[in-house]
Amino acid sequence: MQELTTGLFVGRFQPFHRGHLATVKFALKQVDNLVIVVGSAQKSHEPRNPFTAGERIAMVKAAIDADNRIDSRRILIIPVPDVDVHSLWTRQVDMLVPKYDVVFANDPFTLHLFQESGVRTVEAPLVDREQMSATEVRRRMMAGEDWQELVPAQVAEIIKEINGVQRVKMSEGRHGGH
Repeated sequence: MQELTTGLFVGRFQPFHRGHLATVKFALKQVDNLVIVVGSAQKSHEPRNPFTAGERIAMVKAAIDADNRIDSRRILIIPVPDVDVHSLWTRQVDMLVPKYDVVFANDPFTLHLFQESGVRTVEAPLVDREQMSATEVRRRMMAGEDWQELVPAQVAEIIKEINGVQRVKMSEGRHGGH
């Protein structure tokens, strides 16, 4: 009997967008189970990290549950806070998540940290990188442009429910002289 493989998909998901959803599907084609690590879990209400870990987990779960091409039973979502010492962060991940075989990420630094600890990594192919970034989603929110086309409909709903656009604008304004 072949052993089941587990992948890790690491991201901040500020917010979870269509590119992230594509990476989930990409990863699930290569592994039996996927652990989605919501990084910087302790951060919220700041320009790069406006949403709480709980809100981000809700976004990920809602988007995955709504996609009938994804078997959500194959997915775990686990929040992981940052550690000030980068080399210790991968050890912290190891303590908080089940055993895994491969790491998927879009962030070169995250991939580098796991490579240093001897883990196989896969840089997820990014769909339309210019558009598909959480930075671009937040920029559009700030500018009053259409950000909803970049995120799954369920994520847009959650952002509206929590007044997320307002929070993005407030956290940006507040951090002028943080």
